[in-house]
Amino acid sequence: MPRAAHHPAHLAHHFDDAAQQRESASLGMWAFLVTEVMFFGALFAAYIVYQSRYPAAFAEAAQHLNVPLATINTAVLLTSSLAMALGVHAAQTGARRATAGYLLLTIALAAAFLAIKGYEYYGEYREGLIPLGGLQFSYAGADPRQAQLFFDFYFAMTGLHALHMIIGIGVLAVLALLAWRGRFSPEYNTPVELTGLYWHFVDVVWVFLFPLLYLLHRHGG
Repeated sequence: MPRAAHHPAHLAHHFDDAAQQRESASLGMWAFLVTEVMFFGALFAAYIVYQSRYPAAFAEAAQHLNVPLATINTAVLLTSSLAMALGVHAAQTGARRATAGYLLLTIALAAAFLAIKGYEYYGEYREGLIPLGGLQFSYAGADPRQAQLFFDFYFAMTGLHALHMIIGIGVLAVLALLAWRGRFSPEYNTPVELTGLYWHFVDVVWVFLFPLLYLLHRHGG
């Protein structure tokens, strides 16, 4: 097959050219992100419905969240988004070391976010606010059952967000290694670009979670 010998190393055999491969990969990523939007959108919608039913209980429960830590984490995550964008640009211009460096910086900021979030979870664990099997949920305020529903949503949504970040860190680590080995160039940088889209989506989810959970109820909702 003489035609295969002229194919670039990164071009899969079932694509005619790099443009077709890029378009197919982009379509797949956007389709995946649409499903993620629907998934998180359903959680947001359910939260809003129950918050409208129990506004006072949700407002009181939200007072137990650590707003300063969440604010710091918001800044950390937005900075990681900037680092990711710079990494994508570096990959597009063929800057091998810069690409790897920015991807590693994104990983470091993501790890910092998760460490801060873990510390916040630990504080909530010490207060007895984690409504999971085997743990004693001890809420001293009014309407503990409705407050528990708030924390059900809080841990489900922030936990799923953290899981998406952990997956992203794994992908970024592989890309950083590949970038260091010179696998990306101005002609081929699709994996970095599409991972950037994923990472920006994860950041956008937090941008909605932060005000919805931490700020909306600070003055009684």
